[in-house]
Formats: sequence, C-alpha cells, structure tokens
Amino acid sequence: MRKLNFIDVFAGASGMSEGFVRAGFTPIAHVEMDKSACQTIQTRAVYHYLSKKNNLEPYYDYLQSNISKTELYKLVPKRTLQSVLNYQISDKNINEIFDKIDSELKTKKIDLLIGGPPCQAYSLLGRHHDKIENDPRNKLYIHYGRFLNKYDPLSFVFENVPGILSANQGKHFINLKKYFRKLGYEVFYRKIDSSNYGVLQARKRIIIVGWKKEYSLKFPHIKEDKSNFVVNDIFSDLPNVRPGTKQHVFNYSKPINRYLENSTIRNGIDFITQHETRNHNDRDLAIYRIAINKWNHENKRLKYTDLPKQLQSHKNTTSFLDRFKVVNGNGYSHTVVAHISKDGHYYIHPSIEQCRSISVREAARLQSFPDTFHFEGSRTARFKQIGNAVPPLLSYAIAKSMKKNLCSIIK
Repeated sequence: MRKLNFIDVFAGASGMSEGFVRAGFTPIAHVEMDKSACQTIQTRAVYHYLSKKNNLEPYYDYLQSNISKTELYKLVPKRTLQSVLNYQISDKNINEIFDKIDSELKTKKIDLLIGGPPCQAYSLLGRHHDKIENDPRNKLYIHYGRFLNKYDPLSFVFENVPGILSANQGKHFINLKKYFRKLGYEVFYRKIDSSNYGVLQARKRIIIVGWKKEYSLKFPHIKEDKSNFVVNDIFSDLPNVRPGTKQHVFNYSKPINRYLENSTIRNGIDFITQHETRNHNDRDLAIYRIAINKWNHENKRLKYTDLPKQLQSHKNTTSFLDRFKVVNGNGYSHTVVAHISKDGHYYIHPSIEQCRSISVREAARLQSFPDTFHFEGSRTARFKQIGNAVPPLLSYAIAKSMKKNLCSIIK
C-alpha cells in the first residue's frame, strides 16, 4: 500500500507532525506564520531526511555548533526545505499557499489534513480581554476548511482547547461542525488529557476528527498509555544548572531510565543541548525559594498574598494569586502554555538546590519532544514554540489510530 501523507496547517513547531511522521506518515507541506517555528520545522525535516539515510553525524555536528545551519541545509534536497511555507493563512495569502503546495504535490492524493488554529481566543484568559465573538481568530476554522475543500483529504484532525466548545455560548463550535459537514465530512470530537497517553503533563485538549461521509467511520479508538513515572524521572539525567546558564552542550548526568527510553525522549545521542535557563533577580529567587519549600515540604501552592510585604510588587491581591507555581516533581506537571515565553514564574523547577525556572530542554521534555529536536530562534521564541505545541507522544497515539482506520478504507 502507498505511504500515507498529510498537510499540516497552523503547524507551530510541528509537534503534531512529529507524531504522525513517527507513525509512518509523510508530510507534504507545513504552513506556519511564525518564522522561527518554520526554521524549527526545516531543521527537523533535515533530521528526518538524514535519519532515513543513516547519516545523522552532520546533524549532531550542527547541534554541537560544529557546522553552520547553511552547511547542514546543503545536505538535503531543496524541496525538503521548500515544503515548509512561512505564511499567515489569510484571504490575501491563501491562493499563493495553494500554488506553493501544488508545485510539490504533482499528482499526489492527500490522505489527511492536520493542525490546530491558534487557540488563545478560546482560552478563559482570552475572554477577559476581548469580546470573543469579535475576535478574528475564531473564524480561522474557515481557512482550515478551505484546505479541506481544495485538497479533499480522506480525513482531518483538528486540535484545540476545551474552550472552543463553550465559546460564545457554544455557537462557534456549532458553526464549525456545520461548516465541516457542508464540506462533506462527518465530525466527531473528544476531550482528552495528554497524561493518559504517556505525557507527564495534565493537558486537556479537544481533538476533532472528520471523515468523508461515504466511509461511515467514527472517532478512532486512541489507546491509552498512562504512565507511572513522574516529572523527576524526566529531569533525572539532566545536569544541575543555575539561573542564567547559556552553555549550549552538556553531557547527561545519569544513565537513561525506562521512561526516557520508552518515550523516545532520549533517543540516540550522548549529549544534551538547549538546557539553557533564564536569569532571575534576587527578589524572584527569594520568592522561588519560598514557593519550592512550601510545595516540597507542605504540598501547598504559594499564594501571592502569603508573601512577605517586601517581596510583593503587584497591587493586585485578589486575582492570579498563583502566579508563582512549582512544577510537581513527584507527579505530573501542570499544563505548559505559551506564556512560558513571557517569564518562568509559573514553571519553577522543584529542586531547591537549583532554584530557577525550568530550562528550554526541560520544557521540551515536559511536552515529550525528543532530545534530538532542535528549536530555532531566540530563547523566548523557543519557549513560545514549546508552549504552543501538541505533545508528540499524544500526536503519535492519535496518528496510530488514524492510520489504522485510513488503511481500512484505502485499497
């Protein structure tokens, strides 16, 4: 049987794509508006190309800054890089995007469309700032539907936050389902938690799946794989670092454990990169120590109003009282979101000896990205990409279930 393929729109750093590639799907194109994220996707595409050629040494040289990005990219066909399209999906750009994809497609049939339009408008926080019914991001599903209409895939996978179900009294979700059904797809959805699929993070999301009506398929069975491991197992082999660490390459501090091996997070290299951390001022470090001790010794979260007056700098003492939060080392992490790019106060490392917010690599591991996954751009850009991503382990579970159903309908 031919190899199944897909197009990834609103691709971010390609966390969702990573799971589908691992399950054996072939990406035809990624469309993403963020430049740094597009560079990340290109670098990952180089990794997958060289991996198939059993020639990953140049990639490892790049991770260790022994060769430049230009030298690395010369090792792959141009189409590998050109399939990553740095565009905002909009009325203005949609036809140009289609032309670029068509130049890659030739006569190929698209099996699957994946992606999740930006979800900030559906978040509870977003509702405090904007009238959700007037936010243009709510209509991005229309652009998603234009890809369905253009390429007529057998199915699609659409990821978003739970708030999409209740936004504008549920009207947006009703309109979304009507629109996709009008395009010829039966629509199914489930609320799922990434922690049920091997990710050591409590991360609730809505997964919407559509199938062409003639196939009479429903929401696929996604096999659960809830882990008995905890966050400290993710962090266990990473060297202790202090705030403001800029060192690029480290050796692992301990041998691989079963979780890191089974999850493929630690997947073949003998060094770690991007274990870089923010600097923190004395006031924040004092607050971090209080928060860490309170969590580790009392199993209680720090409330902002519990702080000594000399450490309080905000006048707001009635809301967002949990603005300093320690990652639970002895359980699952709370949800990693894009706000991690703003500051690290909500993602404090559980180790009092290190007393800092988590590193880029630690955040990536909480999202289940493998250590070979390199994020391009500034440190802020890297944190943003990680926070916005679909965890690859979750995506892999979805991809396997979709593949089984797709194989049942392709002759």
